[in-house]
Amino acid sequence: MITKRYFCLFLLIVLGGGHAVNAQNPIVQTMYTADPAPMVYNDKMYLYTSHDEDNSTWFVMNDWKLYTTEDMVNWTDYGVIASYKTFHWAKGDAWAIQVVERDDKFYLYAPITSAINNRPAIGVAVSDSPYGPFYDPLGHPLVQTKEGDIDPTVFIDDDGQAYLYWGNPFLYYTKLNEDMISLRDSITEVPMTSEAFGVREGNVEKRPTLYEEGPWLYKRKNLYYLLWAGGPIPEHLGYSTSESPVGPWKYGGTLMPTEGRSFTNHPGVINFKGKTYLFYHNGALPGGSGFTRSVAVEEIKFTKEGAITPLKMTKGITDPLKPLNPYQKTEAETIAWSEHVKAKQNAEVGVFVQAVQDGAYTSVKNVDFAAGASRFTARIGTTHNTGVTMEVRLDGIDGQLLTTIEVPRTGGDNRWVLVSSDIPKVWGKHDVYFVFKAKNKPGIIMYFDYWMFSKEDQDG
Repeated sequence: MITKRYFCLFLLIVLGGGHAVNAQNPIVQTMYTADPAPMVYNDKMYLYTSHDEDNSTWFVMNDWKLYTTEDMVNWTDYGVIASYKTFHWAKGDAWAIQVVERDDKFYLYAPITSAINNRPAIGVAVSDSPYGPFYDPLGHPLVQTKEGDIDPTVFIDDDGQAYLYWGNPFLYYTKLNEDMISLRDSITEVPMTSEAFGVREGNVEKRPTLYEEGPWLYKRKNLYYLLWAGGPIPEHLGYSTSESPVGPWKYGGTLMPTEGRSFTNHPGVINFKGKTYLFYHNGALPGGSGFTRSVAVEEIKFTKEGAITPLKMTKGITDPLKPLNPYQKTEAETIAWSEHVKAKQNAEVGVFVQAVQDGAYTSVKNVDFAAGASRFTARIGTTHNTGVTMEVRLDGIDGQLLTTIEVPRTGGDNRWVLVSSDIPKVWGKHDVYFVFKAKNKPGIIMYFDYWMFSKEDQDG
């Protein structure tokens, strides 16, 4: 059994120092992310997150991000897909969202602070694409109650009825109309009973049960699961079950105990390619805290009776569900693991990555070269005149060197050069590492937009 002390030591070794060869948690290392909201659409996992600004000492959150994967290991950053400014009536606080699909339209449910009365409210934005852009069809909140309108979750049942749950310290639910942007019923407050949410120790006058915030509704077979973040602070993850999407709920126990450097947590559960996954957040990245969090994932297992087997925070999903094709353009922001690399977004190329110190690297796992690659191409740039290189290696930052590319000076991240290099022929499956070198260079070393390999019959 791993004690909290040894678990924290594990995080320091794997995430803070040395090279985390087998670590996959947190799944995003180029930015602080929180409040994961997974969605599966057309056999692809879409993960929407909130975004903690660097060096925050409060919940400074202005926009929402999107990451996708087809293998649960290599994740692609699609950048900002919406912000509190999507809602003209909002003044800020882009906290935990969820996006759901219905009839090929996508609905983003967001808690934001209203500029009209300076109180939290939940809005809804709509898009024709999971990547956005999203627009506000209402021009006003979807719901605003007496207190605690945060952390919305939406669940569409097998009969087509959609349910909206939300709230801290209270828990509310309502039914949505088929249009997904209006309420079918009045708002109901869920009773905070010990049978439904367990018993809190200590000061129970205001919060007698464990429920704190972050509800997430999930269905397996004929049983409904209401997952939530539980108190007292620091939060753990708990869950309740019911034979109905509106209860009554029966307390199921602790799903994930309090661990790590974040005093909050937020569950998101979904099925993907025959497996069930729990997404959550912690403070495991360097500089991490309760206000600079990072999203992670674990696979969930169930007992025969339908109980969820309790989980701990681990290194994550390390075995990809499918190989990565190197013979198509792959965005540099598709990453399994990285160190000292930051994500950025601009009008010229969209999302890209920038190396911020000598020895920084990104990596992708399970790249299938099949019969063999003989050439490598990438779009890159730097502001430095000389001395910046990108090494392409196999299976580690010190693994087999395929090529070393001198990065040309472009003058900024709005100017790019496409470079190519012959490489020794590569067969089979490998992890690929891009290692960025620039000794004694201040600031950002280089910019990296995309890459691809080619075979001999593709050259020329």
